[in-house]
Amino acid sequence: MAKKVTTLFIRDTGIYLLVMKGDKVEKWAGLPLEPGLVSQGVVVDEAQVADNVKQIFKETGASTSNVTIGLSGHDSLYRIMTLPELPDAILPEAIRREAKRTIPTPLDEIYFSYQRLATVTKGESRVFLATYPRNLVDALIRTLRKAGIRPQVMDLAPLALCRIPDGPRSIIVNARLDHLDVMVMSDRLPQVIRRLVLPGEAESLEERLPLIAEEFNRTLAFYNSGHMETPLDSTVPTFFSGDLADKPETWQTVVSNAGYTVSPLPGPVGLPEGMNANDFLVNFGLALKELRSEREGADFSLVNFNALPEAYVPPSFSIARVLVPVGLAVGLGLIALAVILILTGRASINTLSSEVRVAETSVSQLQVQVSNLNKQIKSVGATGDELSGRLTTTERGGATIYADLDQIVKLATQVTLSKVSYTGASVTLSGSASSVNNIFTYARSLRSSKDTLGDLRFSKVWINSIGGSGGSYSFSMLLTK
Repeated sequence: MAKKVTTLFIRDTGIYLLVMKGDKVEKWAGLPLEPGLVSQGVVVDEAQVADNVKQIFKETGASTSNVTIGLSGHDSLYRIMTLPELPDAILPEAIRREAKRTIPTPLDEIYFSYQRLATVTKGESRVFLATYPRNLVDALIRTLRKAGIRPQVMDLAPLALCRIPDGPRSIIVNARLDHLDVMVMSDRLPQVIRRLVLPGEAESLEERLPLIAEEFNRTLAFYNSGHMETPLDSTVPTFFSGDLADKPETWQTVVSNAGYTVSPLPGPVGLPEGMNANDFLVNFGLALKELRSEREGADFSLVNFNALPEAYVPPSFSIARVLVPVGLAVGLGLIALAVILILTGRASINTLSSEVRVAETSVSQLQVQVSNLNKQIKSVGATGDELSGRLTTTERGGATIYADLDQIVKLATQVTLSKVSYTGASVTLSGSASSVNNIFTYARSLRSSKDTLGDLRFSKVWINSIGGSGGSYSFSMLLTK
């Protein structure tokens, strides 16, 4: 069954909503915005824009859940980084440090997302990194929440456009009145993404053509200088989107009549009547994040990660949240049942003993009955002893669990625990800390913790993951008895 995807993109001039089911457009709508409500990708009037978002969802009847949103890409940076080969547990911290070293913007002013790429050289890790301003994201999320929308997935508009061409190499020119994007795709990766804010004094896009052509040639020269063995030539298709897509007479001027094959960036096949695909190209790229599995065998972009910051990702359902309380309830119920059976058994023994004493007065007549009663006494007594033993074992196991949990909590002096799950012979826990050193200190304290017999309380303490930045780090650990 074809999957349904709802996408939303807010640019400076309008709001665009698209619902796709498989490769078919199911619903679409565009709503113009008054000038100044959104500027350079930043939502300035959050209340007014939120009202417009509510309106477009109400008019289309589109679902407000599981929405994939686009971010403009203003002031965003993209890098393909090469690092030493690292395990997944420490890769986020290594990327954060490399970003701090190479990105000109302070890390507390940006969010960043990344995707590990296929390894080319043994012993190295390749990562695609994207950074984007916090103020753009925070204003957008606040606006959407005011409109009753909590997005599940986010992507940057340039990366969404790069996902549309079906081929390993291409050039994309996306020109609007206020900005220009030039993107180079090679080996199915966005190798170069350049954004230029166009001067506001020009009244038409035609007046900006010399500047657009200059930036196009500069981008190609920059790429070719680093890829002299595989330069971009006239065999590489060039696609146009944005305001230039409706002006094919300008395309050869932009590419300087260099013989490039030029065409508009294509939308899906079989568009509904009256729909202008060019207005919804970012939405199409957003939809392909979820629909790529339905188009296997194609050469779409390999970059596909969720750029929604972790703080805004809706909490996922955890089976442990259900099983742990249920398990505790079942355990307590079994203990209560064992106690009742033991007490019942003891009461039966007392009753039978009284009957034996009465029967002793007439041994000759009741000898057979006494023998049967003695057998019942032994059976009930054995049952009572067995249940008593089970209760003792349960109490000892509970005492061990409580002692372990007590130590886990007491040692967490420099971290904040958010979840502790005790399953069989292992404990999983997660939490946060203000520094990576505090996390390692906590792990060492757990590793050296001993029980009442002087033995190590945990045979193994393993840090599964550490993530975060800027004085806020999350972690998860696995402790084995």
